[in-house]
Order: sequence, then structure tokens, then C-alpha cells
Amino acid sequence: MPSKFYRGILLLAVGLLAPLATAAESRRPNILFVFTDDHASHAISAYGSRINQTPNIDRLADEGLLLENCFVTNSICAPSRAVILTGKHSHLNSQTTNMDVFDGSQETFPKLLRQAGYQTALIGKWHLRSDPTGFDHWEILIGQGPYYNPPMIRNGERVKYEGYTTDIITDLALDWLREGRDQDKPFMLMCQHKAPHRNWEPGPDHLDLYEDVMIPEPPTLFDDWVGRTSAARMQEMTISDHMRDSDLKLTPPQNLTPAQLERWNAAYEPRNAAMRALGLSGTDRVRWNYQRYIKDYLRTIASVDDNLGRLLGYLEETGLAENTVVIYSSDQGFYLGDHGWYDKRWMYEESLRMPFIVRWPGVTAPGSRSQALAQNLDFAPTFLEIAGVEPPRAMQGASLLPIMQGEQPASWRESIYYHYYEQGQHAVQPHYGVRTTSHKLIHYYLIDEWEMFDLARDPEELRSVHENPEYAEVRRELEAELADLQRHYKVKHPTVDPNEAVRQERRRQAGG
Repeated sequence: MPSKFYRGILLLAVGLLAPLATAAESRRPNILFVFTDDHASHAISAYGSRINQTPNIDRLADEGLLLENCFVTNSICAPSRAVILTGKHSHLNSQTTNMDVFDGSQETFPKLLRQAGYQTALIGKWHLRSDPTGFDHWEILIGQGPYYNPPMIRNGERVKYEGYTTDIITDLALDWLREGRDQDKPFMLMCQHKAPHRNWEPGPDHLDLYEDVMIPEPPTLFDDWVGRTSAARMQEMTISDHMRDSDLKLTPPQNLTPAQLERWNAAYEPRNAAMRALGLSGTDRVRWNYQRYIKDYLRTIASVDDNLGRLLGYLEETGLAENTVVIYSSDQGFYLGDHGWYDKRWMYEESLRMPFIVRWPGVTAPGSRSQALAQNLDFAPTFLEIAGVEPPRAMQGASLLPIMQGEQPASWRESIYYHYYEQGQHAVQPHYGVRTTSHKLIHYYLIDEWEMFDLARDPEELRSVHENPEYAEVRRELEAELADLQRHYKVKHPTVDPNEAVRQERRRQAGG
């Protein structure tokens, strides 16, 4: 047993070290992850948008790093979120489609951050069917959630709010930052918006935005899908034929309050009456549909951008900005009339590419950009390394921390792997593929058809060169690279969706 003298020295040392430990804890950076749903990079002015301005998102890019080549592993909402949480491809985290239930017992980066002393919170869209795990506080939309007056679940208890969902999610995030967190701990806050997901319902502050503006049409709005596989022609996601009246705001949302409905009708009824009077058809109707769709989509983004500004303002006012890493991203890209489409799912560039902008004062060089090939697979190890936590070996992504520091490793990846599994929705064929900096190879494995694109010569991916003999050597190289990636990521060559039999049995038991 130590003497009283040594016990006194020990107590003194503990007393002296405690404030140092608290100080060290406070130096670990906070992380604010602002995450949207279906926000295409080409609808962000920092990425060169021709159709809108996003000043607050652009501010992050001006003050930090923008990744030019960040890609999703599986371009659909729930699988993308599961990949971000686990750092593993869909076939390993078991969330291959939107219909699966996320296994919350598996290892995720919020759990590891929490174990390392971070306070973790999730507010907004979750969309993984099971309850969130690994969070000290969570408040989520139910399923997709509505744009107005959302019911939510707060730490297991149902609550209801009145107002515009993007504003409400930001209000709740600010409330947690002000009053809900332990200010002696670093935090990880995931602020996750519904917008700009379908049905693209604008908030009351933006109902008239772009009213007297004609948004430029994409060059491929009237794409005929010739030059690609039959998969491109089989889809059901065209602006011309597959939009519902609710998508086009020919009918109002169902859950508005009387005051909200009055304001909504004041904006949309005159527009709809004018459209009906014109009696549009053919290409004229497609052009009208595009203008209605894209303006509403961009209006929802304007609200997201405004609310990001509110969060940035709070960080500045409180002095948190200097020690907070702010990341803006979205679960995948989206078709903004490109190829005549809306929605996502494909390995084509518009839905494969996702935004990623990070501001970390003293680490990311202001106004910097990187061409490194990144994926949402990399988010989990990146969050962990930011916090000084070593990523588990089971995570398949690579930390983006060196790239944030302006140092791309010589061993950085030269290709990315993609795999879309879901069957039925919008009649998009399941497919997998490889993308390098210059080429892309895609296999629609249920119909056994292949596409290959030269991205330098054909950036809009209008003509497959898979059967072109001039590209025979490139094709062999891509096939070998694809096989290497599938071995590396432990992918089993699929012939059917691995979860489809389970879902069919569930539907049979439910009588559906």
C-alpha cells in the first residue's frame, strides 16, 4: 500500500492532469455533417451550375476543399446512408435496397465516436426503417417524411411539428447545439434534410422564386437513348411520361394547414390555369413539365442553402467555427432533365456523382479542389480519423484526411466500384461497374448487356464503345480492373438480387 506521501503526490497529479485532459478533449474538432437527399452536384454553383446559385454552400467551398470526383457506391437513399454509417459496400452491410431494414447492431462510425468521448446526434431524415443506434440524441422523420408539418420520432417518442420541414430540422439542430449537448465534449451532429427529394415541395419563402425565369434546358432533355443497351430504353423515369400530378403541382400537398394551403394555391393555381389554357402537348408539354419540375427542385435547394447559412452563422457567433469541421454532402446525384429523366439509380455520371465540400479551419486550404476519386465509402473512416480514432480494418473505405490536408497519397485508388441492386422501381436494371478517371464499364447482369464509355470524348455518355474494336484493349483493362475490385471488396458475382427472395416471402405472408 502506498504511503500517505505518495498518495498525496498521486492525488495532486490527478488534480493537475484533469484540467489538461479537459483541455485536450476540447481541442478535438467538432463535426457538423449537413446532408441532403438527391442534391445533384450540377445544382450547386460551386460545382459550376448553370441553373441556380447556392451562396452558403459556395461559402464552404471558398473557405475549404471541394472534391470534384466524389461518387456513390449504390445510387439510392437507404443504401447510400448505410454505406456512410458502416464504411462498407452494400453487400456487406446488408442494405442493398430501400426495402431492407438496416441492422443497427453492426459497427458504425457514430458508435466508435461515442466510445471515444464524442457526443453524437442525428436530426432529420434517417430512412433506414430500424431505430438509430450509436447516438446520444436522435430525432428523425418517419420514412421519407413530408415537406410540411412533419411528425417525427424523438429518442423513441412520437412528436409533431407545424411548419416547413427544412426549417424545422435546422431549428432542432440549433436547439441541440444551444441547449442539448454537453459543452465539455466534442460533438458529431448529423443534420439530414429531406430536400430536395421528390415531390420537391417548396417552402413558403420560396414559392415565387424563378417565377419569371426560364431555366436552361439540359442538352440531352430529348435524348432518344440510342447507342446504349436496352436498359436505357426500358426505364420509367421520364419527364415526358412518368411524372404524377403531385410531382407537377397540379394538385396541392395533402397535409397543409388552411393558411399554408391558401398561400400554396395563390402561387400555383394561376400557373396551372395558364398551363391548361395553353393546351400543351408533345415537346411543348415536355418543356413545360421540365420547367415546373426544375423550378420546384431548385426552390427546395434554396431553402437548404438558407438554412445552412443559419448553421454557419451560429458557429461564427459562438466561436465554434474555428474548431468545427463542416461537411456538406448528399446521398447521391440526380437527373435534372438530363437524358430526359428525373430520379437516380444509374451509374451514369449525373446520379453517380455526389457533392462533398469540407471546411476545416487550419487544415483545408481555402478555395482548394481535389480530383482524387472518392466515394461515400470513405466518409466513415474520414470522420473517425478527424476525431483521432483509428478506423477498423473491416471498413472498406479510405480516410480522406490526407486529401483534406492537400496531400494525395501515391497509392490512392485509380478506380471506383459501383453496384445497384434494386428491382422494379422506375424499371432500372440492376447493374455493376467500374469507373476510372477516363473510362467507365457497366454490366446489366440480369439481361447480360454491357456498356463502355470514353468519358473524355463522350462526357454525356451517349454512345457506348463496348463493341468498338478500337477500344478492345481498354475494354480488357477495365474488365480486369472490375474483377480486381470485386475480389478486393468481396463481391459475389450476382445473377439475382440477393434479398429479393426474402422480400417476396414477406410480401406473400402479408398477402401482398
